[in-house]
Amino acid sequence: MKSPYPLVKCFLRKKRLKHALGSYLSYQASLLRKTPMVYYHPPALMIEPTNICNLHCPLCPSGNGTLTRPKGFMPLERYQHILEQVSSHTGMLILWNQGEPFLHRDFYQMLELASKMGFYTMTSTNASLPLDTKRILSSGLNKLIISMDGISSVTYNQYRINGDFELVLANLKDLCARKKSLRSHTEIVWQFIVMSHNEHELTKVYELGKEIGVDSLEIKTAQIYTEEDITFVPSQESHSRYKKGSIQLKTKVLNRCRRLWTQPVINWDGEFSICCYDKDLQFKVGNIDQYQFKDLWFGSKLNAIRNQILHNRSVYDICRNCGEGIVQKL
Repeated sequence: MKSPYPLVKCFLRKKRLKHALGSYLSYQASLLRKTPMVYYHPPALMIEPTNICNLHCPLCPSGNGTLTRPKGFMPLERYQHILEQVSSHTGMLILWNQGEPFLHRDFYQMLELASKMGFYTMTSTNASLPLDTKRILSSGLNKLIISMDGISSVTYNQYRINGDFELVLANLKDLCARKKSLRSHTEIVWQFIVMSHNEHELTKVYELGKEIGVDSLEIKTAQIYTEEDITFVPSQESHSRYKKGSIQLKTKVLNRCRRLWTQPVINWDGEFSICCYDKDLQFKVGNIDQYQFKDLWFGSKLNAIRNQILHNRSVYDICRNCGEGIVQKL
């Protein structure tokens, strides 16, 4: 059974609690006054260990080859440098973006280092590669998301191109079994992206999740980008974030975005990104190797983007296809 205590615990440090509450209040004030008011560090930070992946999923820019920014792995020294700058203010680390984190040769060490520094840590994996499940569960990792969008190899491989269903299933089962024997507190989440070819399996997904012993099951809607992608959208409209037969979101794009006050991204090469939806770094803020985190976070470039978001967010292409303010998990 998952407990909120680990997440609460990471913010019990005086500065972290102050900045978490402050960022929330300043965001609300910014919405009211229609002007960026940013006086606190973000409570969460997403770090991209790598944007390289072992799969070729057709809706993923990293997997389908449409990602144009350089590919590589974040050096451990850069990662340590980032953590040292943010550890006193930020409590949560989200260790993924594009790519498969466990392809990074130092990723287990990254998890262990973050845990030692008192961060609440989360990561997501396709699990279609050999995993040291014992080390994962002993690393201090708080939440592990396993993406498996099928309950058979036939269904699974329609989207997870180059994936190994049997290996993913074995890794998931091994993690759940070892968690009990190791008395690990890592929350194991099975994430199932519902699409047209797998929506018929939803009932059996719940049954299999209970049988395996996952802590929670997340049914997530798919993000599409082009008219051709509509074929992946489920026939049941409640399972999609888009209007039927289109790539238009069901909900209006509101002039707000909490991510710009609470959860920035630093890519593998040190480039600071406004959010995980800016997959190809359309908005350049600066590089962590050249600037301090605080200078980028509180700087004029990011504040100009925040100001635009508060007045007309729909001018940005990525915002018109963003999950902010819509139901992504069913």
